[in-house]
Amino acid sequence: MISNLNIKDRFNQELPADPITQNIRRQVPNACFSFVKPKKTAKPTMLHVSPEMLNALGLREKDAESDAFLNVFTGNEVLPHTNPYAMCYGGHQFGNWAGQLGDGRAINLAEVEHKGKSWALQLKGAGETPYSRTADGLAVLRSSIREYLCSEAMYHLGVPTTRALSLALSGDQVLRDVMYNGNPDYEKGAIVCRVAPSFLRFGSYEIFAARKDTETLRTLVDYTIEHHYDHLGEPSKETYIQFFKEIVEKSLDMVMHWQRVGFVHGVMNTDNMSILGLTIDYGPYGWLEGYDRGWTPNTTDSGQKRYRYGSQPQVVLWNLFQLANALYPLIGDTEPLELILKNFRDGLGNAHLTMMKSKLGLVEEDKKDAKLIDELENVLQRSETDMTIFFRNLANFEKDMNFEKDAKANGLSVIADAFYSPSEITGNLVEAWKGWFANYLDRLKKETRNDHERKTVMNTVNPKYVLRNYMAQLAIDAADHGDYSDIEELFNLLKLPYAEQPENEKWFAKRPEWARNKVGCSMLSCSS
Repeated sequence: MISNLNIKDRFNQELPADPITQNIRRQVPNACFSFVKPKKTAKPTMLHVSPEMLNALGLREKDAESDAFLNVFTGNEVLPHTNPYAMCYGGHQFGNWAGQLGDGRAINLAEVEHKGKSWALQLKGAGETPYSRTADGLAVLRSSIREYLCSEAMYHLGVPTTRALSLALSGDQVLRDVMYNGNPDYEKGAIVCRVAPSFLRFGSYEIFAARKDTETLRTLVDYTIEHHYDHLGEPSKETYIQFFKEIVEKSLDMVMHWQRVGFVHGVMNTDNMSILGLTIDYGPYGWLEGYDRGWTPNTTDSGQKRYRYGSQPQVVLWNLFQLANALYPLIGDTEPLELILKNFRDGLGNAHLTMMKSKLGLVEEDKKDAKLIDELENVLQRSETDMTIFFRNLANFEKDMNFEKDAKANGLSVIADAFYSPSEITGNLVEAWKGWFANYLDRLKKETRNDHERKTVMNTVNPKYVLRNYMAQLAIDAADHGDYSDIEELFNLLKLPYAEQPENEKWFAKRPEWARNKVGCSMLSCSS
């Protein structure tokens, strides 16, 4: 039964609350959250529930079929002895300080403990809060499907991420202007239950530093260390420094996983950066189709391209600088913070090299590896080349191929399916590919693993199936017409992204041409 959830609320019991309980838009000083109840919906319908997350919370699949489950996770009932709330935070958006932001359409229901783990349950799209500004606090089915599928897909890819428990229709119609072009229309309203150990962000700390509220800042940092970094010990200057160092390390690990699988977050503002190094807030994200370091899916960023794929590690560094500034009042010393940030910056090149070597199946050390990778990234962008298919199929390249006899047949034939315009692979470009494969072959001959061993490992690094933009859009289009079967199909497909799954081979394919310029497939906005 859902009533058997082991509720262990900490955030809204140990941290300072907003004393005003009216749900009106306002500035909220000296508080980490505001109490607020979800909005009741017209006619809720549960569309999908994650069995894994049910189990993680101590629930059974039978529990998910109950009216109580439906009502709680669509905001129509509040769990007994709980007090839902919205979190207060600020943030830098596209490089500029935006002041107070907060949970404008997210409401935290409770925290649950099960098998030694603590999970915060949060409804996205459950109604307005004091932080909603001019918005309605709601979400639409389109964006909710994308968030639900992607958060679980990322987990199974091995990428640090928040999770998703459920996806439901609210039964309400929600007005949205998808492309911000003055053509709003009504869409199906939806609610996702997001799950994470914590939804604290960089901006949760920035807001108090910006307001010079050192007391609340210290209270929040000490709380975070006690519950999420307890191995660091009692609060002190050294503890705060180590706290920052571990956040930096987690953030680097996260973004290198993004680069590995071709994920582009799209809106890497500091209020969208998790203090636990988790991928958080799945808005206008996208997956690389053609390998393009300059690509971003977010139309809001189409001019500046601040958050493009190739710049994501540098943006994480910039965001970490802002977090360092926020923590400085507790440390009072810039030198250790600057050293940690310098080590991150200096280590980016090696982290990228290590990640790319894993994608190429290279283990042994070779001083020419950086050049080999740089040459590959250059040739990949000379003609549109599908990132996922290229790296997955590259594992089929074998050291014992008679390269000198027919380089084109051996090297290019292995990756041919990755080219969007095969007719472009002629002349100098063929020679460039032949040259790269010759160097790659020489490099592989220095490896001690045989072809089978290398392929096996490469296929645990390079996924066969990712949530391509058009795949999510197909599920959205079907759902708009009342067919939710694609959600189930993609959910199950993406639980095994590294497996061959021959029965699902249709999803191991380049983006179809109809999706090249289709809204939702190549262009996305923050309108959700």
